Amino acid sequence: MSKLVVINLGSGDLQTGCPNVTAQISQTKGSHHPMKSVGSLPLAPELEQLYKRWQLLYREFYRERGAPSTRAISIESAGVTHFSEVEFSELSQQLKIQLNAWLNSESFHPIDRKLSRVLDPADEIRVIFETNNDLLRRLPWDLWNFFEDYPKAEMALSVQEYGQVKPQSETAVGSVRILAILGNSTGIDVQADRNLLETLEGAEPIFLEEPTHQILDEHLWDPQGWDILFFAGHSQTEQDTGRIYINQTDSLTLDQLRNALKQAISRGLKLAILNSCDGLGLAQSLADLQIPQVIIMREVVPDVIAQEFFRHFITAFSGGQSLHASVRTARERLERLEADYPCATWLPVICQNPAEEPATWQALRRPSPKNRPLSRLQQLQTVLTASVMATALVLGVRQVGVLQQWELQAFDHLMRIRPAEKPDPRLTIVSITESDVQNQDPTERRGSSLSDQTLTQLLDKLQTYQPRVIGLDIYRDFPIDPDQSALAAQVQENASLITICEVGETSEQSGTRPLPNIPAERLSFSDLPVDTDGVIRRQLLGMAPNPKSFCTTDTSFSLRAAQHYLAAEDLFFERNPDGVLQVGSAKFKQLAPHTGGYQQLDARGYQVLLNYRASGVAATQITLADLLNDSIDANLLRDRVILIGTTAKSFKDYLPTPYTGAQGAEEMAGVMIHAHMVSQILSAVLDQRPLLWWLSPWKTTAWIWGWSLVGGGLVLICRSPLQLGLASGAAGIILYGACFGLLLKGGWMPLAPSALALVGSGAGVVAYTVYQKKLQASTPGLRLQ
Repeated sequence: MSKLVVINLGSGDLQTGCPNVTAQISQTKGSHHPMKSVGSLPLAPELEQLYKRWQLLYREFYRERGAPSTRAISIESAGVTHFSEVEFSELSQQLKIQLNAWLNSESFHPIDRKLSRVLDPADEIRVIFETNNDLLRRLPWDLWNFFEDYPKAEMALSVQEYGQVKPQSETAVGSVRILAILGNSTGIDVQADRNLLETLEGAEPIFLEEPTHQILDEHLWDPQGWDILFFAGHSQTEQDTGRIYINQTDSLTLDQLRNALKQAISRGLKLAILNSCDGLGLAQSLADLQIPQVIIMREVVPDVIAQEFFRHFITAFSGGQSLHASVRTARERLERLEADYPCATWLPVICQNPAEEPATWQALRRPSPKNRPLSRLQQLQTVLTASVMATALVLGVRQVGVLQQWELQAFDHLMRIRPAEKPDPRLTIVSITESDVQNQDPTERRGSSLSDQTLTQLLDKLQTYQPRVIGLDIYRDFPIDPDQSALAAQVQENASLITICEVGETSEQSGTRPLPNIPAERLSFSDLPVDTDGVIRRQLLGMAPNPKSFCTTDTSFSLRAAQHYLAAEDLFFERNPDGVLQVGSAKFKQLAPHTGGYQQLDARGYQVLLNYRASGVAATQITLADLLNDSIDANLLRDRVILIGTTAKSFKDYLPTPYTGAQGAEEMAGVMIHAHMVSQILSAVLDQRPLLWWLSPWKTTAWIWGWSLVGGGLVLICRSPLQLGLASGAAGIILYGACFGLLLKGGWMPLAPSALALVGSGAGVVAYTVYQKKLQASTPGLRLQ
């Protein structure tokens, strides 16, 4: 995170102190609510004397070495004699100690403590010292211990009066225009600076070697404008005024270029690099013109130091580092040279206009609209567009049924992995096994799994256990044997007995006949709604009677059994004002042609989704033989719903369910499927077990679109294919987990369409990004780094 600290020293100086020091801390320039702290600094005349002594020895040190080795035109003698490098080194150390002692004054502690509380060593911090006092501007503020504690911080200087210049135009897109002035180079090597600029990728340097005043002025007025002004050569400060030596005979103050420089700034000049000596006077003149930022050398600079600094700075800056980070990097790289060139790291300094944002190499290049990296708003627009297109495409193919099988298979998978449930304690199944069938006389059975005699024995035996409901899930479309009057009496008089018939197709004389003489209130149909893949996932509660069928009842077997059971609890089914079948607080929402993953569903009759018990086994099973032999627990029959059905494979009453094929599971017997259906009704009414529900069309659209946005958003967040792959995988797992968790609450969520939208939107954003990069690569001269 980037932070800005502006320390205003007011009108103070070292002789009288700085009584009104303020520090403002903000995230970025222009923060509406920066934090502010107030303190002061005491007078420090000894620090002023120490600095002046240091400056004299520093300049004498390089005068004795010979001015031609520096970028100063000459160094006047300070009259200092008989000092050693050791003495100079000790003086430099004393200056550092004295500066930190001053900044550690108790009156400055409020600011120091505020900085330590608010700032993080990991932050990139710009620290700007605002002062008009020349001596305060010359102090080596970067020696403050603060900059050791915050390795990504860098200082800059500013005058106290500043503002913004509204640009009249900008330089051409795609490259950084640099006006490089190579002035008087007597005794120094400016060619090294030129070589760096010539090989700088993304730059368009124009070189003026020892130009005349007229030529320099004309280039500054260039209507194309400049991004960077670079000067290498000799310069110096004369009583707060900077002077550059543009050739062997001519020198200029910047006031002599004032109008030309103002014009260049208004046309986009953002940065001046004055790689020459004693540049504070030059920076002051440029600050008066409101230039955004200047890099100067605060004192006499050796030629090799100037070259090395510029090399490291321009490499870091053009490589993507911020301006302040690049200066700090370049300064610290000079440390290895300080054995020969003392205090080299003290020399470079930024002069910043706080009203302007620091320049970046990428911003100076100003890529063309076609090649420019997408802004955050454009990135969001890209994600939004891709997500809408992916959602529309997924919903379109879903609407015509292309995804239906995928959605049903995903539904089956989630149903199978639910935590197991115990069998419903209100139900018991009497299974007619293959052995039970074979133990009967085939002629007496007449094609059924139970003969009249065996059925009579079964019903008589059950009556002794007093079940609440007996459901006979066996077709008997033939008359009762006249010799079995007891069975005929059971059929007519046993109020707990429910039988079935089959409605079948809508053709003439379809279906199967009901057991003769069964009252209408105890007759039901056994028809099951079958999906296109043959799987039973729905439950039919009722349908309009079919006059062409042998079976004319309008109530399903499962609903009839549940009605009889619940009537004993004084619970009855009714239609609420919305037309929904309801008993107690349980509402059985009717399926529509477009429900959940179903598209163009045959929704005739009153259908609901079947929420199988998670174990796959809805009720305890006993065999006919065990019942007739009294080899069972009476509690398995008393006051329960007893369903009688055939499980013998020879009768082929087996159908696929969501559990079929899972870990070797076979198709489920029809009587077990009916048990699941009865259990669903009873559990919803008496146990508040959730019925399956689904999203409305607009909620489905919002759900799928939301995951589509996630897929596109991940592309913006992730910085590498590996990160994107991991993040997408995590998003897929979260989607899967959300759908599974909601299914446990009864919600059937669109898993497959959401996964496709997640992947599709992400792929769309990636494809667009790749296209943009290819477009950039195919445009000569505008390739982005």
